[in-house]
Amino acid sequence: MGKPTGFLEYPRKEPDYAPVEERVKHYHEFIVPLPADEVSIQGARCMDCGIPFCHQGCPVDNLIPDWNDLAYKGDWQAALDVLHSTNNFPEFTGRICPAPCEAACTLNIDDVPVTIKTIECALVDKGWSEGWIKPQLTQHKSGKAVAVIGSGPAGLACAQQLARAGHEVTVFEKNNRIGGLMRYGIPDFKMEKHIIDRRSSQMEAEGVNFRCNTHIGVDITARQILDDYDAVVLSGGSEHSRDLPVPGRDLDGVYFAMEFLPQQNKRVAGDAIPTAAEITAQGKHVVVIGGGDTGSDCIGTSIRQGALSVTQLEILPQPPEKEDKMLTWPDWPNKLRTSSSQQEGTAREWSVATKVFFGAEGKVTGLQLIRVDWKKDQRGGWKMEEINGSEFELKADLVLLAMGFVHPVHEGMLKELDVSLDQRGNVDANTGDYQTSLEKVFSAGDMRRGQSLVVWAIREGRQAARSVDLFLTGRSDLPR
Repeated sequence: MGKPTGFLEYPRKEPDYAPVEERVKHYHEFIVPLPADEVSIQGARCMDCGIPFCHQGCPVDNLIPDWNDLAYKGDWQAALDVLHSTNNFPEFTGRICPAPCEAACTLNIDDVPVTIKTIECALVDKGWSEGWIKPQLTQHKSGKAVAVIGSGPAGLACAQQLARAGHEVTVFEKNNRIGGLMRYGIPDFKMEKHIIDRRSSQMEAEGVNFRCNTHIGVDITARQILDDYDAVVLSGGSEHSRDLPVPGRDLDGVYFAMEFLPQQNKRVAGDAIPTAAEITAQGKHVVVIGGGDTGSDCIGTSIRQGALSVTQLEILPQPPEKEDKMLTWPDWPNKLRTSSSQQEGTAREWSVATKVFFGAEGKVTGLQLIRVDWKKDQRGGWKMEEINGSEFELKADLVLLAMGFVHPVHEGMLKELDVSLDQRGNVDANTGDYQTSLEKVFSAGDMRRGQSLVVWAIREGRQAARSVDLFLTGRSDLPR
């Protein structure tokens, strides 16, 4: 695919970022896209490797060499058609996916993988600007009605596929806008929300009905939904945040990341935040506990709000700067990664555990911490040990807990349905048919698999749609 010798002739080139001193002044995206001719050249680097390991790395099974080749040859519209054949929303993944496909690329053996994510995003952005992306209207109506509960990437992918198969689809969203975690968890500087709005407009034209401000299990009983629809898909998020139950946890100023991040997204959207409930980093020393993407989002948001300082804590040891390719490739490697938000100015501490939050007059003023060591036990498992005498303190006016999510919220809809849960507290459904313990109820995305990536949510939404279509009609032309 591409040009057989392209990987030898052309270096890997990625988009630039706007300078830090400029981008921290606003909440807009700050990636400077590559020119179209440079994107085509990057497509030429896709080598004829025989076995496209990028397929293994991509959860939605993108036909990556195919659209790389078409982009190189200048047939971008055909390339976009191939891209859309496996991925409903490449503008989402092209912005916020960590690109496991690039880690699996054969050229990653030499640390210069094809810029797959960049090409993907360029193709779909070109498609929108040129008017190539239009509603796909079905001529066949099944007469069946499906309720999709949750409008994140899993719910949206499932709903779009089912609408195109001829079913009447209603998406229920408890918040006031469509998008789930993409809308309220991912900052606008990583993905502006008009990106979601134009897709939801396309879906409405295709017949999908969106009902926002409708919390199933609160505003409408789950049993009523079962009575009104021929099939139901549970595609909500994994929203039960992992807590840190140490002394001082109840001090004012210690919050979950998902109490903090949605507020800024709502401000950007023009929504009012009640003064009494407002959480802001402005003029504060901020400590973010958790080293993943959510923690990084807290950093970038805090810096833009005017934090005096930002420190990120991670309980795990610092990963190596470079992985051992012979041990890890083509799998996703554990290696040191520095996000654009971390580059904007934060101190990072590794192998640190929090012992106490301390404060004055009910407000947090700092943390008591201790350094830890990780050693293997007799069974080969990693065990954490505190290092005596390594205690230290950090000043903090705002502490954000970004340690991940344990499972979906059980109270409300899931308890009312009495649907079976797996050992981790997620909705129990396999990837063969995505059917839960209830006959006509299916589940996909984070509510089923646990906290994961947008690209996995899209995959599960598409596959669940096929299973629902089979359940309703006995056959399906939808792809898995």
